[in-house]
Amino acid sequence: MSLSAPFFLDKSDTASWKALNGLSLKVKEATAAAGLDTRLIELLNVRISQINGCSFCLDMHARLALEAGETTQRLAVLTAWRETSLFTELEAAALSVAEAATVLPDSETRIAELAASRQVLDDAQFSAIQWAAIAMNSFNRVSILSQHPVRSRSN
Repeated sequence: MSLSAPFFLDKSDTASWKALNGLSLKVKEATAAAGLDTRLIELLNVRISQINGCSFCLDMHARLALEAGETTQRLAVLTAWRETSLFTELEAAALSVAEAATVLPDSETRIAELAASRQVLDDAQFSAIQWAAIAMNSFNRVSILSQHPVRSRSN
């Protein structure tokens, strides 16, 4: 089965694309104000993109995570983060919130996951992480629906 030619949503409606990027800038401000570093946010972006299967965003955010100081080991085990001791309590809480916002499990599971994370995250962190997940999920969908290509790099 061949895919039809991509229809780039970001190019077809630049006003909406600019609005989504504006949201992303506000989220970046909120995560910084909440004391959440770029490395953690990129880690969340990778995990969300793994769940959604967005190759374009995985390629971009894995590279950005490495540039922000993330390790290849932690990226390699990210899909099994609950099974390792490589992630801090704050990181685990953030990953749990990001997964709940992405997967949207049944309400009982979602409420339990978020409540457990609230024991670790303050209000600003809890809010910023949810907004970061909402934004990343939106970017994943734009890239998946647009069939944004992953181009080979030499590094």
